Amino acid sequence: MALWRARAASSAFSRISNLNFNVLKPFSFLNNASRSFSSDSAKAYSRGAHESMMNQMMFSDINAQIGSCMPLNMMRIGTIIHNIEMKPGEGGKLVRSAGTCAKILKDPSQRYVLIELPSKEKKLIDSRCRATIGRVSNPTHRDRELRKAGQSRWLGRRPVVRGVAMNPVDHPHGGGEGKSKSSGKYGRVSVSPWGKPTKGGYKTGPLKRRK
Repeated sequence: MALWRARAASSAFSRISNLNFNVLKPFSFLNNASRSFSSDSAKAYSRGAHESMMNQMMFSDINAQIGSCMPLNMMRIGTIIHNIEMKPGEGGKLVRSAGTCAKILKDPSQRYVLIELPSKEKKLIDSRCRATIGRVSNPTHRDRELRKAGQSRWLGRRPVVRGVAMNPVDHPHGGGEGKSKSSGKYGRVSVSPWGKPTKGGYKTGPLKRRK
């Protein structure tokens, strides 16, 4: 009896599977069509993207692209720039720190170009000097705070000690009773540990006439 039931169940299962195959066979072309359509659409999309990219490269203005390096006389008024030369062919000297930028204020077609620096100072630079369009990256660099004193040592920065806090043998500003800032009757200008003036150096120009 059990053998008869097993044979009946297997025959019924085979009939159901044949029925499903016969029913779904006419719709098999839809799957093939969807596959061919997806491949054709992908090829068309890639072809169109390539053509659009080539058109952008052909008709885009290189004078307005970020990262382009060129002489100042080839740029427009109001262009944001960085890494500016001070003399033609010398290499970038100005506006190089993180997050900084400068701006062209006057027509750069003349001999000198008026540029506004990050400090709001206006400077005339030779129009033959080169610069890079755009702003320097990492603008949040100045907002970073050091967690401890040792972190500045990791960056290679050594401690700074004031000269007035030293002994006379270590610095010209050292010595004295308490917080002494003067030396002699008229005091002393700020000097380096080797005795050279630190604020402007030695006076070498002609002396002013006394009235």
